[in-house]
Amino acid sequence: MGAQLRVYKRRIQAVTATKKITKAMEMIAASRIVKAQRKVAASMPYATELTRAVTAVATGSSAKHPLTTEAEAPTRAAVLLVTSDRGLAGGYSSNAIKAAERLRERLASEGKEVDTYIVGRKGVAYYGFRERKVEEFWTGFTDNPAYSDAKRIAAPLIEAIQKETAEGGVDELHIVFTEFVSMMTQNAVDDRMLPLSLDEVAEESTRTGEILPLFEFEPSAEDVLDALLPRYVESRIYNALLQAAASEHAARRRAMKSATDNAGDLIKSLSRLANAARQAEITQEISEIVGGASALADATAGSDK
Repeated sequence: MGAQLRVYKRRIQAVTATKKITKAMEMIAASRIVKAQRKVAASMPYATELTRAVTAVATGSSAKHPLTTEAEAPTRAAVLLVTSDRGLAGGYSSNAIKAAERLRERLASEGKEVDTYIVGRKGVAYYGFRERKVEEFWTGFTDNPAYSDAKRIAAPLIEAIQKETAEGGVDELHIVFTEFVSMMTQNAVDDRMLPLSLDEVAEESTRTGEILPLFEFEPSAEDVLDALLPRYVESRIYNALLQAAASEHAARRRAMKSATDNAGDLIKSLSRLANAARQAEITQEISEIVGGASALADATAGSDK
């Protein structure tokens, strides 16, 4: 009984130490969510106005630009997958990877080859374990991305879509990331960034009643598109990185809260088992004492006779 009680006590101590760690990680993640949400909100006005400007240039001119013109028969697409550098975030990275796999299958069914670009160590490890080819990857900043990180990621993607497919270029650019909806809801989504779908923009403008502004282009619409569209790609990637970071913190907070609650339940269960073992040990000691006293009394009575 004594050995069993010691085992329970050691397990309670170990689970208590784990509970302290998960509670601390939960609080850290909760504090970082607020900062990440502020960054997402701060990036939205720039991204929105830049998208409107790019759309206005594309719809207000007859310029045929490789970043806004649909290929007649697209054969190659680039997919940027955004995952996390660290674990302990529930199904955050796995959900994004599953969304990328579904997108890959859909593009393959359309007869398109897929070039994969990855952000985050979890995605890199997934593709590396399966020995799948990755064009480029970036790690080390998923929980706190900067605009400079978005620029580094955007550069090879823009270069790829500006090339001919025969020279290693792509016809489409897709991004898979986790959209932050609320503290409890984060959805893995895939979005086509390029070429810009003017039909969808026009439909959205009609639905909302928004009138796109009119611009005069100097020196030409092509030059304006050359200047605006790289910024457009960078802003879209930066916004996706920020939403993914907020989603990662929210998923980690939820996972750590669940782990803390489970640790508390386990401590209660182990405490009950330890108490039962202690009570059994005490009962046994009392029985031994009573038995010894009774034997001693019987021996004493026998000697008196």
